[in-house]
Amino acid sequence: MNESGRGRRRSGGRDMRRSERGTGATRGVHVPYITRGIPTYDVMGEENLLKIEAAANRILAETGLEFRDDPEALDLWRRAGAKVDGVSVKFEPGMLREIVRTAPAEFTQHARNPVNNVQIGGRNVVFAPAYGSPFVMDLDRGRRFGTIEDFTNFIKLAQSSPWFHHSGGTICEPTDVPVNKRHLDMVYAHIKYSDRAFLGSVTAAERAADSVEMARILFGADMADRNCVIMGNFNVNSPLVWDGTMTRGMREYARAGQGTILVPFILGGAMGPVTSAGAIAQALAETLAGCALTQLERPGAPVVFGNFLSSMSLRSGSPTFGTPEPAIGSMVIGQLARRLNLPLRCAGNFTTSKLPDAQAMMEGTMSMLSAIHCGANYILHSAGFLDGLLSMSYEKFMLDADLCGALHSYLKGVQVDDDQLAVDAFAEVGPGNHFFGCTHTMGHYETAFWDSELSDNEPFEKWEAAGSEDAASRANKLWKRRLAEYEAPALDEGIDEALRDFVARRKAEVADMWY
Repeated sequence: MNESGRGRRRSGGRDMRRSERGTGATRGVHVPYITRGIPTYDVMGEENLLKIEAAANRILAETGLEFRDDPEALDLWRRAGAKVDGVSVKFEPGMLREIVRTAPAEFTQHARNPVNNVQIGGRNVVFAPAYGSPFVMDLDRGRRFGTIEDFTNFIKLAQSSPWFHHSGGTICEPTDVPVNKRHLDMVYAHIKYSDRAFLGSVTAAERAADSVEMARILFGADMADRNCVIMGNFNVNSPLVWDGTMTRGMREYARAGQGTILVPFILGGAMGPVTSAGAIAQALAETLAGCALTQLERPGAPVVFGNFLSSMSLRSGSPTFGTPEPAIGSMVIGQLARRLNLPLRCAGNFTTSKLPDAQAMMEGTMSMLSAIHCGANYILHSAGFLDGLLSMSYEKFMLDADLCGALHSYLKGVQVDDDQLAVDAFAEVGPGNHFFGCTHTMGHYETAFWDSELSDNEPFEKWEAAGSEDAASRANKLWKRRLAEYEAPALDEGIDEALRDFVARRKAEVADMWY
């Protein structure tokens, strides 16, 4: 991969300066994850946090949750002392909090390239691409169903960017592969085309098991048994239902000592109340129960407290994303997760826009900043999210990657030491003069500011003479260039062959299913 621009034709000006000193992207390439230099932002006081926790306790004790189609989960709850009546499970206040004490506050997910191991929890922040879109779109071909080629392309684009730390999971649905077999191709693609950590399948217990087994082949059984080498992202069927597809899958991961991310998707006014406080209390109850179940399966298994709040248009019933109420709600979720001492997945780059336009970037930035300030440790949906998550956009992916680059700098905060205070530079420059060529400036020339790959900072006349391109058009050129320059990270031939043999054998064992 040619990140520095060597071999490309440069026209001078900003491009020439960047090629001489290396782009902002190149400077960030060795950061496996972010260790935040700014504090989280606590928006709610103790009294109101206690009220939300009390409301969640009442939901858990009086209404309860249903755990459907998983008798083993119900047995685990019975043995733990919960009140089980059919599929309904109720919990005494404090019970679930006590159970989740065995979950680690921070853990490492290993990557096949150890340089790219990610630390999840604490002050660490990990960016991963968006997840789950059935459609893809770009400026050339418009909106269409995703394919395994698109899926692989997005893995390559993520691998090629220094601003992501994790390969993600179902970046888009490869609808040209049978439903019951596509998980094998997806996990293999993550392993083959990226050397970062990744998510496995969650859509059936046997697919979760296949994902874990492929991770064992990649890392070796001993390594996989002792460490987190794969994670799965599991959703609550809100309101207040954990269905067996999810619970059997998450128990499969937990039993193997692998990571689970447990996420309610609460669409205010549909799957939860329209009021933020009520939705937050619901989210706390649903997620806490899921986290506890993983600990009943295997105490100490890594688990991430997840959350996905969203709103809706009450005039039409359509979902809305990137709106202010879920953003501020995410801030409260962050406080609640820290009180549980659990790693957090929250918010992301959300938008309902159908194009990579001003609406998309405005909504996405609002929701992404809420993830940054709420203290999210693992941020899924960091790039590519469009059309209310129905579509994965090539151009939006590149624009969002650029924003993630800016957030690397934002999260560093302001360093204060003698060099940063630059008092000697004032003595050198003196009153009324400029700092452009002074010793201090030249010493920081390559690293002083984040440098966007997509923003145009030239004078209007120069921009107009160059074709008056907007950001989406520049992003269109960039993703094509990145794919053309992409080189796959080396993978041991024996491991590759073993993975391909496993995929071929598992595919041959069952007939194709397309639904």
